[in-house]
Amino acid sequence: MCKVDGKFKFSPISVNLLTEAAKVLFAIAMLLFQARRQKVGDKPLLSVSTFMQAARNNVFLAVPALLYAINNYLKFIMQLYFTPATVKMLSNLKVLVIAVLLKIIMRRRFSIIQWEALALLLIGISVNQLRSLPGGTTALGLPVATVAYLYTLIFVIVPSLASVFNEYALKSQFDTSIYLQNIFLYGYGAIFNFLAIVGIAIFKGPSSFDILQGHSRATMLLILNNAAQGILSSFFFKYADTILKKYSSTVATIFTGIASAALFGHTLTINFMLGISIVFISMHQFFSPLAKVKDEGPNGTLELMDAQNGRSKDDPFINMTAGAADGATHRVGHDERKPLLPT
Repeated sequence: MCKVDGKFKFSPISVNLLTEAAKVLFAIAMLLFQARRQKVGDKPLLSVSTFMQAARNNVFLAVPALLYAINNYLKFIMQLYFTPATVKMLSNLKVLVIAVLLKIIMRRRFSIIQWEALALLLIGISVNQLRSLPGGTTALGLPVATVAYLYTLIFVIVPSLASVFNEYALKSQFDTSIYLQNIFLYGYGAIFNFLAIVGIAIFKGPSSFDILQGHSRATMLLILNNAAQGILSSFFFKYADTILKKYSSTVATIFTGIASAALFGHTLTINFMLGISIVFISMHQFFSPLAKVKDEGPNGTLELMDAQNGRSKDDPFINMTAGAADGATHRVGHDERKPLLPT
């Protein structure tokens, strides 16, 4: 809805800057609200010492913030080549990359059935993408398919790294208030986007520094929507699971497709419907009790993990969701905490 003649009349970076600013304001408001509800004897959230200590402990959040800044710009570029529903489907490619990164970085384990479910997810996405681009279209002097595939590769890898690093950073400082962590994460994001705007202004002139140029009611709604999406994602990363978050986004795919068809006249092809069906079968398979990871028992044999606990004593993170219990555990030491999301 923000496009005019197939292009954006505003700077996508300015939208991302305003989005990060909105998220910072929300985090500050919620931190103040949380501070007012503190009990006597709790560590004060609004003290300078608490803020400085949290800032030092959460400096790693600058890494996912930078990656998100790049990814949020790519989202606009992808909209120039694909329909909204197709962009949403392509984003599901991140699930497989995220699973590999979780296995490497956070030593997360997945069963064979879960790997097969992820492969099935890719098949569903591929079915949806068959003949999705008009033939003969070009961009930047190259066939649009070539450019689109290049952007898609970056669009998959960059946010996958951001998601895994974000989950790692948030959970590694689990005792820090999520609203305080969000202030740092979104603050870093705002800084990176502001530096990008300054860099563009240096090359294009001071006129490009007007961050509200070309904006409309649609862009304001876009800013609010993106801010809400980012805030909700942070709760998934800290209290739930990155893969669960990505799988949950597949639920939005069908609504995106329907809304795209209703608002813009995009056709819901048979490929799209088949692809969506396969994706949801994959999601059901991934979180099925039959897909639970097996633990190695004391005698060297493989034993099914307890369906209720989904973890062993020595696991460094706590399992936060029932679905994720079957395939991936979250651990935060021996101090167990209640999950935010229902189990």
